[in-house]
Amino acid sequence: MRWRIEAFPARERERVRTRLHSMYQDIISVENLLAAWREFLSGKRKREDVAAFGLNLMDHIVTLHHDLANKTYRHGGYHAFKINDPKPRDIHKATVRDRLVHHAIYRILYPFFDRTFIFDSYSCRKGKGTHRAIDRLRAFAWKVSKNQTRTVWVLKCDIRKFFANIDHEILLDIIKRHIDDADILWLLTEVIGSFHTDGKPGVGLPLGNLTSQLLVNIYMNVFDQFVKRNLKVVHYIRYADDFVIFHECRTYLENLMPQIGEFLETRLGLALHPGKVSISTLASGVDFLGWVHFPYHRVLRMTTQRRMMKKLGQEMKKGSVYSYLGILGHGNAHTLAENIRAMSQKAQEPSQ
Repeated sequence: MRWRIEAFPARERERVRTRLHSMYQDIISVENLLAAWREFLSGKRKREDVAAFGLNLMDHIVTLHHDLANKTYRHGGYHAFKINDPKPRDIHKATVRDRLVHHAIYRILYPFFDRTFIFDSYSCRKGKGTHRAIDRLRAFAWKVSKNQTRTVWVLKCDIRKFFANIDHEILLDIIKRHIDDADILWLLTEVIGSFHTDGKPGVGLPLGNLTSQLLVNIYMNVFDQFVKRNLKVVHYIRYADDFVIFHECRTYLENLMPQIGEFLETRLGLALHPGKVSISTLASGVDFLGWVHFPYHRVLRMTTQRRMMKKLGQEMKKGSVYSYLGILGHGNAHTLAENIRAMSQKAQEPSQ
């Protein structure tokens, strides 16, 4: 079965019809490019490629504006490298010029698309984030359990190789439902088509592009709307490719799973990770966004604890210590916080 936007209720069809008209000039204006540069520059001033671009900034900005206005702009290639945070990931970094275009696009399109997203989508959105997501999880847990007087069942799912399997054609089809400006569509096609997963032409978005953060939310908003409007799920939270659903009945969640899997596959070309789909009680612990959640508390995942201590053992920076202590303040991690404070104090003591 191939799901269609037309299957949504009338109220949602009105929402989907919201369209963006004639904002290409806002994206490519010199003023927007300069504002995008100021935002892009944060924390990158000392990087060699950024500094080189900034030496002749106005020349680069004017040339870029001219290329975008005349549609002679072509997105360049990527520098690939790997990180381990927490698992191995392939990062693809575009040139400074292309990343500036990403920021210029994001500045104009993010506010428009963000208002089309559901409330409980938390990844890469202003005013959202991991802390808001786990606080929402706690609120849902108390509500479904009737203040911890009933058993809460939680369906937890993860999408397999999420960024690597985003289909360009499907993505552009979704975007076209919202944007009828041919120039914006041309630019987005250029950016989206600048990358593909090895061996899969027309598939994949690069981890590392600012635009990718917005594009995957646009992509997954179709799924969010299906879950909320078609399946009528009330207690649902999504962060990127991880999502959880709360209910008092295990059978209800078991019946949702095939419908969710079918929609992801037929409508979005995505698949659930077979090893990362589970239904469990909240009392037994639900692992979500680095924390294991229980009815009355949450504790940091052991792998996250080990990674945190390893990093601090390698380099004890005051900023890193405060950052980690801030993270630990969102859960029950008093002992770990005390250990980190002790490590920090010892590192500051003069050597004998």
